[in-house]
Amino acid sequence: MNRTVFYFATTQFEGARQLVQLPNTHPASRLHGHSFQTVVVTPVNTQWENRIGMQMNTLMTALHTAVEPLNYADLNRQLPMPSDAHLAHWLNTRLALPNATLFVNSTPQQGAELTANHVVILKRRYQFEAAHYLPQVPNGHPCGRMHGHRFGVILRICALELNVVTHSEQCNQLDALWQTLSIELHHQCLNHVPGLENPTSEHLCQWIWQRLTSACPALFGVAVIETATAGCHYDGQQFCIWKDQRFESARQLCVAPAGDGHQQLQGHSYLLRLHLCAPLDTVLGWTVDYGEVKALFQPIYAQLDHHLLNELPQLTDTDVGSLVTWISARATNTQPELVAVELQQQPGCGAICCVGESLPPFLMLDH
Repeated sequence: MNRTVFYFATTQFEGARQLVQLPNTHPASRLHGHSFQTVVVTPVNTQWENRIGMQMNTLMTALHTAVEPLNYADLNRQLPMPSDAHLAHWLNTRLALPNATLFVNSTPQQGAELTANHVVILKRRYQFEAAHYLPQVPNGHPCGRMHGHRFGVILRICALELNVVTHSEQCNQLDALWQTLSIELHHQCLNHVPGLENPTSEHLCQWIWQRLTSACPALFGVAVIETATAGCHYDGQQFCIWKDQRFESARQLCVAPAGDGHQQLQGHSYLLRLHLCAPLDTVLGWTVDYGEVKALFQPIYAQLDHHLLNELPQLTDTDVGSLVTWISARATNTQPELVAVELQQQPGCGAICCVGESLPPFLMLDH
C-alpha cells in the first residue's frame, strides 16, 4: 500500500490590520488586532535530506522565520491587503515550499486555507448545544441513552476569487444561513428535528449539507465535532470520521545531527488522530462506531502508551515521521477504512501518514 508522509507545524503571531476595501460600516475596516494562528503542511523537502529525523523541527524553524516580520506588526505595512487569504499567499511565497498547504486563522471562528493547488477555502466555525440519542444502536450501547453535546460545526466554502469584499460577502451569507439552522438545532432534542430521527454525526453532517448546498453552491465541506475526541466530515459524497487518542512515551533518536541534544532521551505527550472513510450504514446511520475504532486500535495503543518507543518492533527510528508510518502500517491491518493517521509530537506540530500521494481534502489541521 502506497503511503505518503506530510509534516506540519503551527505557530501564532500578534498583528494589527485594517481591511480598507471593506465598507466603512464593517468593523474590520477599522484598525484592529488579532492573535493569528498559522499552520503549514508539506511533504518532505529534498533540502531536508541531511536532516534525517529532524524534518518537523526544520519546518517549525522555517515557519517561525517566515512569520517573524508579522509578529507585533502593522500588517498593512507588510502587504496591501492583510486578509486571512492574502496572508496565506504571502506566507506561501516566503516559505517557498513546493506542494505546501497553509492555514491562517485570525480567530478560532474564522480563517482561510490555501491548498497545494492554490485554491482558497474559507472557514467559519459555529456551535450549538443539543440533546440526542441513537435509536438503532445495540442494546446497552451508551449512545442509545438520552444524552447531549456541545456540538461544533465547521463550514468550508471555496472562495470565488481572491478579493476581500467577495470573501466578506460569502462569509456573511454563510453566517445568515447558519443562523436559520441554529434556531432549529440549538437547545433542541435532535431526534425531534425532521430528518434527524437518527442523529449520528454522519446524518447531522449530511442534514446540514443538504440544507445549505442549494443556497450556497460554493460549499466545500461540513464538519461536525461531536466530542472533544471525535467528529465527522462530509463533502456531499464521502464521509470521513476522526477519533483522537493521547499517549505518553519516551524516545531517543537513533539518527540525528551530532551535538544538538536530540540524541538524548526525551519524553512527549502525543496526540494521535485516526481518519477513516467508509460507506454509510443505512441502518445504524454511521460509517464506523467511534467506540469500535478505539477498541480495534487498543493493541497498538498498549505498545505506545507509557513505553520507550525505541523498543517497538521494526521501528526504524523514533522521529515523528517514522513513528506515524509505523502506526499507520499496523492500524490498517485491523481497520482497512483508515485513510490517514495524524500524530502531534508537540501541540500543532507533527506528521501525517496518508494512503496515496496527496493530502486528503477533509484534513483540517487547524481545528
